[in-house]
Amino acid sequence: MTTTILLDRDGVINFDSPYYILSPKDWQPIPGSLEAIAALTKSGIKIGLCSNQSALGRGMFQAEEMQAIHQKMMQAIDDTGGHIAHSAYCPHHPDAQCLCRKPKAGLLIETLTKLHSEAHDAFMIGDSLRDVQAALAANVEPILVQTGYGDAKDIAEKAQHIYPHIGIYPDLKSAIIALKLTSLSA
Repeated sequence: MTTTILLDRDGVINFDSPYYILSPKDWQPIPGSLEAIAALTKSGIKIGLCSNQSALGRGMFQAEEMQAIHQKMMQAIDDTGGHIAHSAYCPHHPDAQCLCRKPKAGLLIETLTKLHSEAHDAFMIGDSLRDVQAALAANVEPILVQTGYGDAKDIAEKAQHIYPHIGIYPDLKSAIIALKLTSLSA
């Protein structure tokens, strides 16, 4: 029984950009994503956020700006009846060799621990190959959505190569409906 959903942020909850999400004005929810989070919350499913935020490590913005973006997102989620029970971010530069940056499992393991959840009872929903790899490294079932800014077809093909049975959906709302975790409908 699924008790926990782990979500990537950029490209899953909100639109992503090759230029990064660097201010609250850049943060725009993907249609249906907030509704999907609210439906999961109402169904009693714990939701964790696991997001690489390398713009911090690259010096593109400061922690205060990231917190302002996070606050805008959390307010939008709360306003629709959703709740993120734990948020974990990797602030490191991609070259830092940290243990938390996806595709490593650190963020997912931290979040599962904080939520008192088991990997076999969780899904990780992301938009990139890194998300799929992190889920597999943490023994969590990966789900792929195609709302990121990369080549969705190429990402899907690569994901299917490493995990042939992966669920691939147009967006978060479609994934939640297909997983039948809530009473949410199309």
